[in-house]
Amino acid sequence: MSVSAPMASGKKPPVRVGILGRFILISVVLISLLLLSISLNRTNSASSSYATGSDENIHDEHIVSVSLHRQHNINLPKQNEVSEMLEKRNDLPPRNLDLYPSLPKDHVVIVLYVHNRPQYLKVVVESLSHVEGINETLLIVSHDGYFEEMNKIVEAIRFCQVKQIFAPYSPHIFPDSFPGVSSQDCKDKDDANEKKCVGNPDQYGNHRSPKIVSLKHHWWWMMNTVWDGLKETKQHLGHILFIEEDHFIFPNAYRNLQLLIKLKPNKCSSCYAVNLAPWDVKTRGEGIESLFAERMGNIGYSFNRTVWKKIHNKAEKFCYFDEYNWDITMWSQVYPSFGSPVYSLRGPTSSAIHFGKCGLHQGQGDNNACIDNGSVNVEVQNDDRVVSISPHWDVFFYDKQAGYKAGFQGWGGWGDARDHQLCLNFASMYHQ
Repeated sequence: MSVSAPMASGKKPPVRVGILGRFILISVVLISLLLLSISLNRTNSASSSYATGSDENIHDEHIVSVSLHRQHNINLPKQNEVSEMLEKRNDLPPRNLDLYPSLPKDHVVIVLYVHNRPQYLKVVVESLSHVEGINETLLIVSHDGYFEEMNKIVEAIRFCQVKQIFAPYSPHIFPDSFPGVSSQDCKDKDDANEKKCVGNPDQYGNHRSPKIVSLKHHWWWMMNTVWDGLKETKQHLGHILFIEEDHFIFPNAYRNLQLLIKLKPNKCSSCYAVNLAPWDVKTRGEGIESLFAERMGNIGYSFNRTVWKKIHNKAEKFCYFDEYNWDITMWSQVYPSFGSPVYSLRGPTSSAIHFGKCGLHQGQGDNNACIDNGSVNVEVQNDDRVVSISPHWDVFFYDKQAGYKAGFQGWGGWGDARDHQLCLNFASMYHQ
């Protein structure tokens, strides 16, 4: 006001005010440049340390912003410090960019989703290190929460670009509030009215178990984040391969995958996906010279953005169905709603197999924890090291396969309205 008042009366402002104004202006500019320099140095430092494979820390001071473009009007649970820090870490660039600065245009992104079975993860990582062409792609490891031993195993990977993402709403990082357990939650078969507790039981009268519901939450959060949230993949139109921490990957897997994707449009135009293994996990395949089209399996499955959009459009079917297993929910509810059989193209011999005896819900540190040292006796044959698919083979269709019939109500474990809403929020968090 002291500057504008003299000007309003037609008088020039005193010289001393002009000098002061210039001094303030110069000071502001200098301070702004200083702050910008500090910000750039921090950003470059964070990118450099990630790309060169130096150690990360869950409380990395260089993580200054989140650019996953999540919609802020979505009513997600209130985050704690760990949740916020994990969400910021998800924005870090891939590691090993100094070793693998560019990727082929037709590369197939690989997503490995894990919980807390380090003895299994070590086996999977070792198997991936021997895969032909693994250095040509980006490996994304999606964690259900944060477990330091799992983090260290992934940090040691040097055979490809690798990016870690952490589910920031995993029940495992909320010890005293939803999505974890709070003191007000109903347990087991509690009557909410009698106990004055919070929660909705499933169709069998059982209240939610965070350890169980985390399986479905993690898979759905991961899918939405990989396809629609991460800057590395949200514009990716090609296939993305999904594997778990208890899948052994054979050396020929990536080359077989690339060939199956190339053959699918002509060999099986009605196929939605390609698979590295049969739907029946107990077999390694027919072993004859033929391609096969069958229902999509849950070991080494790969599809493109068009298929993801169809899945995403069925969010309500996925989120409301009283079944804690994501794959059973997909087989019994989502795929049948597409209106036509959901075929997946595969070869006659597995390029990936399931191993181990501990389920995801049998975590570490529980009184009844599953004990498995992760020793795996998988014999890799010479045929497993070379492409085992021919473009000249015909396709055999499995028209009738055993599965979940109409009217199947699910195995429960997913009856709480809060889980339904969180699931739906995950489907909306990157969309207007």
